[in-house]
Amino acid sequence: MKSLLEITQAINENQPEQVLADIFKFTCLVHLNIRSLLLYVRSDKGFEKKISHGIKGAVPSLISFDQIKEYKDKQRLELHLSEGFSFEELETYLPVYHKDKMLAILFFKRKNTESEIDLDFTQALANILVVALENKRFARRQLQQEVLNREIEIASQVQQMLLPNKLPTEGRLHAKVTYIPHSMVGGDYYDLIQHSDDLAYFCVADVSGKGMAAAMLMSNFQAALRTLLRSNASLETVVRQLNYTLFENTKGERFITFFLGKFDFRTGKLDFVNAGHNPPILCREDQVTTELLEAGTTILGAFDELPFLELGSRQLTGDFTIHLYTDGLTEVMDEVDEEFGEVRFQDFVSGHICVEPRVFHDEFLKKLKDFRGEEPLRDDLTLFSLRFFYGPRS
Repeated sequence: MKSLLEITQAINENQPEQVLADIFKFTCLVHLNIRSLLLYVRSDKGFEKKISHGIKGAVPSLISFDQIKEYKDKQRLELHLSEGFSFEELETYLPVYHKDKMLAILFFKRKNTESEIDLDFTQALANILVVALENKRFARRQLQQEVLNREIEIASQVQQMLLPNKLPTEGRLHAKVTYIPHSMVGGDYYDLIQHSDDLAYFCVADVSGKGMAAAMLMSNFQAALRTLLRSNASLETVVRQLNYTLFENTKGERFITFFLGKFDFRTGKLDFVNAGHNPPILCREDQVTTELLEAGTTILGAFDELPFLELGSRQLTGDFTIHLYTDGLTEVMDEVDEEFGEVRFQDFVSGHICVEPRVFHDEFLKKLKDFRGEEPLRDDLTLFSLRFFYGPRS
C-alpha cells in the first residue's frame, strides 16, 4: 500500500516519466520477489523498451506489432523476434491491459523460484504506471496539436494579409479571383499592383510546401517583389533578383513557380515573364482569339542563377482578358480519377472570351463542380482573371 501511495502521489504531482519508472522499478526489486525485469510500453510503432534491469543478453529496443500474436482471452502472447534477440534469461511475462487494449508487457525473473509473486499486485502497479505514461503521452500530443493549430492559424493570417483585399470592378480594369486553399494555409499567391493610373502589374505564384514555412517564404517573396516594382526595375531584373533572394534563403530546397505581367495603358504594350508556371491564357477580344503566355524561364529558387530567360511582349490594340491560374485547377480529378486538364480549361476560355470576370468565374465553377462531383480538391486552386478595357469606346 505504501508503494501504491508513493507512485500515485508522484503521478498527482505530475512527476517526470523517469521518476515514475524509477519508483516502479524500486518497488519491483525491493518489495517483490523480482530480480530482473523488462517493461515495454505501447507506442505508435509498437512496444518500446522503457525499463531494463538485470538483463545481460541482447533484447530489442522495440517490439513491432507484427512481431506479437496476442491471445486476449488467455492473456498469452507469441513473440516472433529477429535472430540475436532472446528473453531466455527471463522467467515469464505479464501483459498489462486497460479497457481491453494491451498497453504494456512486463517480463521478469524471480529472485527465489520457490517463492511466488503477487501477480495481482504487480499487474495493478504496472497498470497504474502505464496508464500514467499513456496520459502523459496523450497530453504531449494534445499540446503539440495546439501548437500546430496555432501555427497554422498564424500562417493563415499572414497569408491573408499578403493577398489583395479588394480588386477593381469598374473603370479600365476589372478583376476577379477564386482562391480555394486545400487546407487552412495554401501555397498559392496572387497579386495586382497598380503602379500608377496607367501602369498595372499582376502575378500568380505557387510556393512549394505548406504551413508556416510556406507562408513566411511567400511573405518574403511578396516583400521583395513589391520593393523591386516600386524601384521601377525591369522585368528581367525583378525575376533574376527574386531568384537570387529565394536561392539564398532556401539553398535550393524550396522553389516557386511564378508569372509576372505588366500592362501600360498609354502604349498598349503587355510585357510578361513566366517562371515555370502554368501559362496564363490571353484572350484578344477584338480578334476573338486565345493564346498561351509561355515565354520566360525555369522555376525560381532551384538554381543560383537562371540558366535562361526570355521576356515576352505583345502589342495590343483592343480590349483583352488574361486568365491566370495554378495547377490545382487543371489537376482537379473526377470520381474516376480523370484529370480536368489544360485542354478542357482552354476550351472553356475559348467559348467565354468577352465575358465579365465575375460571370466567367460563376460559370466556370459550375462546370468544374459538375466535372468533379463529390471528389474533394487535392491541391490549392487559384483562378485570377483580369479584363482590360483598352480598345476605342464607341
